[in-house]
Parts: sequence; structure tokens; C-alpha cells
Amino acid sequence: MVGAWTELWLIRHGESLGNVAATAAEAAGAAVIPLDIRDADVTLSASGREQAIALQPWLAATLPSLAAIWCSPYARARETLSLALGDNVPEARFTVDERLRDRELGILDLLTSVGALQRYPNEVARRRHLGKLYYRPPGGESWADVVLRLRSFLSDTSTPGAQVHSALIVAHDAIVMLILHVLLELSEADLLDFAQSHTVANASITHLVRTSTAQPWELAGFSNVDHLARHGAPVTVHPGDVDVKPS
Repeated sequence: MVGAWTELWLIRHGESLGNVAATAAEAAGAAVIPLDIRDADVTLSASGREQAIALQPWLAATLPSLAAIWCSPYARARETLSLALGDNVPEARFTVDERLRDRELGILDLLTSVGALQRYPNEVARRRHLGKLYYRPPGGESWADVVLRLRSFLSDTSTPGAQVHSALIVAHDAIVMLILHVLLELSEADLLDFAQSHTVANASITHLVRTSTAQPWELAGFSNVDHLARHGAPVTVHPGDVDVKPS
């Protein structure tokens, strides 16, 4: 899968206003996350913009080796990439693909864990029974649904017979986790174990490599934030998917 790629970089967007609001609502025991705009339109926080700018030196050094850059259509991902690129590359050099959007939560959108339990206790029980990978909230997506669109994306963007090359994807924590699931061929149990003990930090860099197209993918680096420390930018860890473990 993924044609002749032998190196893939995955970046999660910088901290968003949605991340801040969701974390504050969970900490306060509120039922609803106070946002009045679509998830697709949520932008970066001030810290998120600083984190995205901190990516500039790394991306400037990595850019010459990249054969392609793809980005989620959501505002927070596009803003992260735009700030990280700075004046280095015109916007036309990257491609927005809707299959890289964040997981859709359906009726659970904007609800905290408290709110979900209060309003939809049967759904919480169903989620506990089915597990993270296969539970689909009404009107939303399971992780398995997201995997289907990622397999489609990875198949369509492959280039059989091409020279060895690298690519970059800027998207969301669920996208990072599920690309690992696909390319590392993780079982359901291995994926959930990994997700329970690993969180994709905002503006972090995850790195996948393989020695040739005939060899399996390996995880060379996960959620690296060294560039944030060098820039003096804050490190923020807002789990976008909070239901990995049964609640």
C-alpha cells in the first residue's frame, strides 16, 4: 500500500479553540462544550498558532525531500500547514482531501463524557459493548469508518513504479492513529492498547519509514515535540477522541 513511498510524516494540527473548550468543559463537569460554530470551521488558539509557527524550521529543512503534501479540509489543519509553510511554498503545492477530515461524532458532537451519559445512556452502554474501533454514534463515524476512507485515500495517492519519495499529511489525532493502524497492520487489541497509552500532541510529528516498498512499515518516531521546545512554544496534549477506554 502507498505505492513507492518509503517515508511518511504525520502532523496533528496545533491546539484549537475546540481543544481548549472541550478540555475546560470536561474539567468543569459540564455537559456541553460551548462552541457555536461547525467543527470544520474551528480555528487555532493563540498557543496553536505559536505551535504551528514552531514547525517552520523543521518543515523548511524537510520540504526539499517531500514529493507531496496533503491536508485535512478543516480550518485548524489548513491554518497549521499555512503557518508552518510560511513564505516557503505557495499554497498550490499542497492538496486538501476531505478523506483526511476529523472523525464525525454525530449526536455526541459537542457533548462531554458527562453530557453523553446524561442524554444518551444507552449509547454509552453500546459504546462500552462494541468497543472503540466499531462503535458508531448515530449520525457519526466509528474508527472503522474512518479507516475505510483512509484506505481509499492511501490507495488513490499511491504511485506504483515511482521513485522512492516522502510525503507529509497534516490532519487530526484520529487520522494519525488510524494511519498507524493501517500501515503498521495493528490488530484491534494492539491499536486500542497503543491509543490508551499514547496521545498525539498538538503540532507533533509522527514518522513512518520502510527500507523498500517490499518491506513493512516501521514507526520511527511518535508525537515528537522537540521543535516546540526549541521554539519555546507550549506543549499541549488534548485527546480528540476521549472514548478509547470504556467509560
